[in-house]
Amino acid sequence: MPRALITGVTGQDGQHLAEFLNAQGYEVYGLVKGQNNPRIGAIVDEMPWLNVVQGDLADLSSLVTAVDQAQPDEVYNLGAVSFVAYSFTHAELTGDISGLGVLRMLDAIRMVGGMRDNPIRFYQASTSEMFGEVREVPQTEMTPFHPRSPYGCAKVFGHYITMNYRESYGMYACSGILFNHEGPRRGIEFVTRKITNAVARIHLGLQDGLALGNLEAKRDWGYAGDYVKAMWLMLQQEAAEDFVIATGETHSIREFLDLAFAEVGIDDWEPYVTQDPRFLRPAEVDLLIGDATKAKERLGWEPEVSFPQLVSMMVANDLDLEKRKMEANLR
Repeated sequence: MPRALITGVTGQDGQHLAEFLNAQGYEVYGLVKGQNNPRIGAIVDEMPWLNVVQGDLADLSSLVTAVDQAQPDEVYNLGAVSFVAYSFTHAELTGDISGLGVLRMLDAIRMVGGMRDNPIRFYQASTSEMFGEVREVPQTEMTPFHPRSPYGCAKVFGHYITMNYRESYGMYACSGILFNHEGPRRGIEFVTRKITNAVARIHLGLQDGLALGNLEAKRDWGYAGDYVKAMWLMLQQEAAEDFVIATGETHSIREFLDLAFAEVGIDDWEPYVTQDPRFLRPAEVDLLIGDATKAKERLGWEPEVSFPQLVSMMVANDLDLEKRKMEANLR
């Protein structure tokens, strides 16, 4: 039975990946920081087969212990300070976890894996935010980076240090440059989930409106459940390479609002939505659209969930969640 260690297992991607690997017959280990993580109980209840190990991306010794305990064949580094707006106010923490945390995990793998006959394979969760103020459209694996946030800058370091360890030490280490991927498990602080949750609550009479930042920003949005399969496929190749994972389509926040409000029968959402300067980034990324040709040709990967299906799925989930909360409050 192959073994995998996932950092960031309590997040959206971590949960999807853990379920996917379990279905593939893996023994899955999830790295969590401390016993007081409020998400651990819910995750373990939902995934009783998950092996929880303690570790902190800010602490090398804890990562060495975790890797030694799990003895994984594959490590998926999904843990990061991943909310872009938060990174502007917590830049040092973002750099430490999302940047130097990658270096620490690579060193932990070298220390533990160097004593094994079969090398540990490493996946780094890179991001389209590294492209920032894009130099070309669409973006490929060869597009230069110009990050526009502390998060993007930290991820560029993580991407390049992964490449450096691959070239310097012969490690099987690769990065997936994933464009925006969403789903019902997305955190409420992210704009897509913020929209779908607000739509559900407005429809149910629980709130009156929604405040957002830049409505003109365009993103290449896919479904997180599709994207974790690409992560796994990268580690099944003979040689480690980096891949862009994207749908090849771009949609604005306005288009997302159109589809989300239409799900509850509202054709004109403007009376419900206001623009609030507090939600504008100091430096904005206006347009992201990826070219996943390499992943399609080398990995045989294709996105399966369309943009309208994704929005519909997320609104339906939030409607169900809010209705269940209302029923619970009436008991």
